[in-house]
Amino acid sequence: MTDARVPYNGLKSIGAVLAGILAVVLLSLGTDIVMHTTGIFPPWFQPMSTALWLLATAYRIVYGIAGGYITARLAPDRPMRHAVILGVIGLVISIAGAAGTINKGPEFGPKWYPLGLVVTALPCAWLGGKLFVSKLQARAQEA
Repeated sequence: MTDARVPYNGLKSIGAVLAGILAVVLLSLGTDIVMHTTGIFPPWFQPMSTALWLLATAYRIVYGIAGGYITARLAPDRPMRHAVILGVIGLVISIAGAAGTINKGPEFGPKWYPLGLVVTALPCAWLGGKLFVSKLQARAQEA
């Protein structure tokens, strides 16, 4: 009897999760920079309106989903596990960010903003992974 299991490849797993983290961070910061330099957002560390904080939340949600998708796509196996690991890392980072900014002042946003990032981190990564797995399943059914 042969063992058809693929051996664990830790470096590919770490790379998949790091790629997801980098995608989310670079897309988020890149969009922030564009928004500030084009005047859509006020200068850095100046108070913003609720509508602008909602906009920032919205694109971070999209980027969180994209990060989960990228992580799942690059995972050597078990794409959902990798996407959830990304989500847990995002959750921990979001909690740290919330703890560091929640009472700092209006330039860091309303209190709901960092809490919203905490609440959405894991579901967004999970959804990105689920989108990739659904795409794989659809392709398998077509074949």
